[in-house]
Amino acid sequence: MNAPCTASATAMTSSHKVSLEAAYILHSRPYRDNSLLLDIFSHDHGRLGAVARGAKQPKSKFNGLLQPFGLLLLSWSGRGDLATLTDAEAQGPALNLKGPSLISGFYVNELLTRLLQRHDPHQALFDVYHETLCLLRQGHHEEVALRRFESYLLQETGYGLILDHDVETGEEIQSDARYCYYIERGPVKVSGLSGSQSGIVVSGQTLFALRDETLEDAVNLKEAKQLMRAIIAHQLGDKPLRSRELAMQKVL
Repeated sequence: MNAPCTASATAMTSSHKVSLEAAYILHSRPYRDNSLLLDIFSHDHGRLGAVARGAKQPKSKFNGLLQPFGLLLLSWSGRGDLATLTDAEAQGPALNLKGPSLISGFYVNELLTRLLQRHDPHQALFDVYHETLCLLRQGHHEEVALRRFESYLLQETGYGLILDHDVETGEEIQSDARYCYYIERGPVKVSGLSGSQSGIVVSGQTLFALRDETLEDAVNLKEAKQLMRAIIAHQLGDKPLRSRELAMQKVL
């Protein structure tokens, strides 16, 4: 992670305790009378569940800290599916996301919650997530930031895109050609502008732009969004994304 929108942390791990690890809160919900159940994304331990006991009490040491989009140093103890949060320190103020940027923040959090297995470290993805939130806060190139995040997430979860060759012929992608991208196979060159009902038509230029992280052209951005949406929907299954419903309803 790069300053100033980042902070370093030292993790000291054992079979039972983790101290001061860089982490974000992905989601929280009330638990019993005065506690919170947390979904956490941490740098060295990946995604995990934890309970913050007494967090809703007025004088709790966690009061005001356990919010999304703020980089924290978290400590916890316990093993298994639910750890116990023991300490939390803020690394600067939470990112103030508003409007469309806020919905996009909820979107990336929901993708992590839905697609990452617990206790599976993804350090590079954590850094990309952090950078994505910083870009969303700035309000510039939001679509570019989201496509980059989606691409990294798919790569980290074993569903990385094939962006350099035709999966039928093995030939290198041509920037001026069009391809039908089959979700479970990859891109196949097509001769016309229409594609198969089971694939998404994109240009070779769009595939290269995704590969090289150079998405700028409006047409490439539109095609990349359609491709990513189809692939992610395939991975998510039948349950729709709540953040997408919010965006459609313009609740936020």
